[in-house]
Amino acid sequence: MSIGAYIEELVDPAQPLAVSKLTQLSALGPAEAALLATHWPEMELRKRQRLVQELIDLEEDSVELDFDAVFFLGLADGDAGVRRDSIRGLWENESREIIDALTGLLADDSDAGVRAEAALALGRFVMQAEFEDVKPAYAKPLDQALRGVFQNESEVVEVRGRALESLGVRAVPWVRDLIEEAFESPDRRLRLSAVHAMGRGCDESWLPALIVELESDDDEMRFEAAGACGAIAGEAATQHLLPLLEDADHEVQEAAIAALGEIGGEVAKAALMELKESEDERVRDAVEEALEALAFADDPLAFHVSGEASG
Repeated sequence: MSIGAYIEELVDPAQPLAVSKLTQLSALGPAEAALLATHWPEMELRKRQRLVQELIDLEEDSVELDFDAVFFLGLADGDAGVRRDSIRGLWENESREIIDALTGLLADDSDAGVRAEAALALGRFVMQAEFEDVKPAYAKPLDQALRGVFQNESEVVEVRGRALESLGVRAVPWVRDLIEEAFESPDRRLRLSAVHAMGRGCDESWLPALIVELESDDDEMRFEAAGACGAIAGEAATQHLLPLLEDADHEVQEAAIAALGEIGGEVAKAALMELKESEDERVRDAVEEALEALAFADDPLAFHVSGEASG
């Protein structure tokens, strides 16, 4: 079937969306993408919503598929859900075009959820800027856009928090000041984002504050603190993570398991080995992944060779 005929099928309300045919939308050329753009508004909303979601799933299952042309169309869709999902679909796209598109959505989109998703997605480019993989001409506007959003008190807190999380990786004094400001805020959402940002920066000086939060009454705060301790990989947190291995909240428990795998060391390894035979399959799976991370950290080359041999 030609791409033109397939697009006609997509916009036909009498034709159900056939997932088996969606691969025809992979790697569209400029002319094909333009044709789809012309007919995109004619497609029913429910079909556009499902199409974008199905394309994301297909890309996750096959690295050979490339639906970026479709996702770029989705960024301008009239439905906020389609725009949010399209941002997620472009997660691995590293073009300068996507930086401009995301920055525009962050500044101007009418939906707070879209703005928050854009702020979060820009985080990967902030990380590249930190390691000088993004030209200063792009890095400075990124910093300014995200900083401006965080400091805009009229912006929705979720958006401000996501902006801070993306900035967390930047090892510059003004970012640290923003994290401290959010951490001292009475707003729970900003405090959670501050803890997440601490982990993004991988700065051990945050560990004392994070260790305190490991004992928080707030399940989500313990979850974020455990994740941040794992990202920083400071052994000072190990003993404080051990009680969370029996946390009543499953996500907190799994975050603590993962953190110990990232931190490593004999104490962490022993604690994980004790859980290896847990009756809970969820715990066993989490421990297995953590032990793999620990083994890789101890000897990346041996782990790689072993993995190839077992494959």
